[in-house]
Amino acid sequence: MSDAVDSFPRHRARTQRFTLGQPRTVTVCADGARVLFLRSAAGDDARTGLWVLDLPDGTERAVVDPAADDDLPAAERIRRERVREGASGVVSYACDDAGRLAAYAVGGRLHVVDVDTGVVRALGDATACFDPRPDPTGRHVAYVDGRDLRIVDTDGSDDRVLAGEPAPTVSWGRAEFVAAEEMNRFRGFWWAPDGSALLVARVDEAAVQQWWIADPAHPDHEPTAVRYPAAGTANAEVSLWLVSVDGSRREVGWDHGRFPYLGEVSWTAGGLPLVTVVSRDQRMVAALTVDPATGATSCVAEDTDAAWVDLFPGVPCWWDGRLVRIAVAEAGFRLIVDDKPVTPPELDVRGVAGVDREGVVFTASQDNPGAILVYRWSDGGLVCLTPEDGVHRAAVGGGTVVIASASMTADGASTVVHHPGGSQELRSFADVASVRPAVRLLRLGPRRLPAGLLLPSGHQPGTPLPVLMDPYGGPHAQRVLSARSAWLEPQWLADQGFAVLVVDGRGTPGGGPEWERAVHLDFAGPVLEDQIDALRAAAELEPDLDLDRVGIRGWSFGGYLAALAVLRRPDVFAVGIAGAPVTEWALYDTFYTERYLGTPEDNQAAYAQSSLLDDAPSLHRPLLIIHGLADDNVVSAHTLRFSQRLTEAGRPHTVLPLTGVTHMTPQEAVAENLLLLQVEFLRRHLVEAAPR
Repeated sequence: MSDAVDSFPRHRARTQRFTLGQPRTVTVCADGARVLFLRSAAGDDARTGLWVLDLPDGTERAVVDPAADDDLPAAERIRRERVREGASGVVSYACDDAGRLAAYAVGGRLHVVDVDTGVVRALGDATACFDPRPDPTGRHVAYVDGRDLRIVDTDGSDDRVLAGEPAPTVSWGRAEFVAAEEMNRFRGFWWAPDGSALLVARVDEAAVQQWWIADPAHPDHEPTAVRYPAAGTANAEVSLWLVSVDGSRREVGWDHGRFPYLGEVSWTAGGLPLVTVVSRDQRMVAALTVDPATGATSCVAEDTDAAWVDLFPGVPCWWDGRLVRIAVAEAGFRLIVDDKPVTPPELDVRGVAGVDREGVVFTASQDNPGAILVYRWSDGGLVCLTPEDGVHRAAVGGGTVVIASASMTADGASTVVHHPGGSQELRSFADVASVRPAVRLLRLGPRRLPAGLLLPSGHQPGTPLPVLMDPYGGPHAQRVLSARSAWLEPQWLADQGFAVLVVDGRGTPGGGPEWERAVHLDFAGPVLEDQIDALRAAAELEPDLDLDRVGIRGWSFGGYLAALAVLRRPDVFAVGIAGAPVTEWALYDTFYTERYLGTPEDNQAAYAQSSLLDDAPSLHRPLLIIHGLADDNVVSAHTLRFSQRLTEAGRPHTVLPLTGVTHMTPQEAVAENLLLLQVEFLRRHLVEAAPR
């Protein structure tokens, strides 16, 4: 291939999909007068530092310069895998309410910085520190060290274990696997507003089965032991404790038999602590208040659903003494304030970004599921803060709202601080891609499936094109977004000689409760049907799509969908590329899998219908399977067992094992060459092969 072709994959890999150099991880302090954020110094520099902007007239100021942090404790490596973190340096931080003191970990050591002066100090002797958090008043810092929760005064004195025990399966202050991977809860302790106590999660993994992640490329390395709760097996036992800074503790009480999952915890000055608990089948979710004096709880809201109840970021919370949550009402996801829906049914509410004296700031979609907008609700009504289509997110505090926006008309993202004195944009150092996407955003077929169609640059009408479908296709992720950055890689793939079609079918976010619940007890039927229906509808609009030459590729759920497609519909799909595919849902985790399919014991038919293993003899198309051997989320056993079944059935296939690679592929050379290898595979089997 030419250098021009090679340049985009290398540039994309080096810039981590053109995200390096953008402001990220924004914190607005309680009074709204200070904004902290992370940013690297250039679009190809993965080392991030901590920055601050003081309002109303300040300028951006570097507080902590980035530093290499290759020597990470195991717990921090796991945390970064859960949040898909590929940068280095200061990749996470927390601060007190005033934003005067920030804490972060580098190389397993706890550091604090005086934001006013920029003076950095290392505290304590821990070498396995992660997730340090100052109390809201700035007097103490709590942090996890191995399996213990420790506390240290901000002057460096009195560093001690606050909660811990010698049992090797017990940890304090850490999120268990399913909380971090599936519930979007990455932390395990929460400060009281006055800094006198904390709510701390105690996790006991003794009942969770132990798996081993080996490194076949280095047989002299000992395998890594992981506690993985596969569908239908035991979860970790999670309890919540009120722990005072003097070390005294009392358990927070609720019916663990009915609600074994700890979903979310919030403790703010707005009211009593709030705790979300979830039933094992996820058909019941309760919001509880906690009495800090006794640990007793009271249920303030309970939601039930015949399929499952969704968890949303940022809720439940308090605003003006009233309970705010998101729940299904009149067939829509709606913002609920004291049991009263305050948003219209057609507004698909996604999550709450924060609350302040001005109201509740949240994200939602309307009409276009690929456009995620920011709204504010208060007693004065509903206001859209981002009226133009795009993908927007927000941080809020003290009357200041920071909105990061990506659109179809601009490169990258802009981050604008809106405060009572005006607005100011944070600088971005992100690189601009050489690819200029020209995507047609479509709604296809009777179900109006969201889709994007891209043709090669300079395509001459009348020239037939092989088709590459490039979906994710499952819960929790959208591909069809109103943001130019979402279409860079698909356009590059199109420029290699394909018509690229990206479709978000039923089960993906943004379509409302009924749309998402279409995959209940069946991961295979609706998602595959929607890809095929969208393909045929797109061909009616664009006659150059050659339906005799259709390939499909994807990663994770998209990898599952790609393999499913060539197995069950070889009449439609001529070639597939399956990256990190789930091939047997009984091997995937409890919280995700049981939400959609129930348990293997109670729903054998659903698991059989959604599994790929028994379909192995049906493979009659070229299939490339890619899997990272260090993956602790979709473990490589999925690919290995599937490959074994294919071999036993005498079905040729190709497996590409990636040594030392997890579920994400941050390594620059790996990320670059994976794209090139996939294109070569598609060309060989879709473009150069004889017609079917």
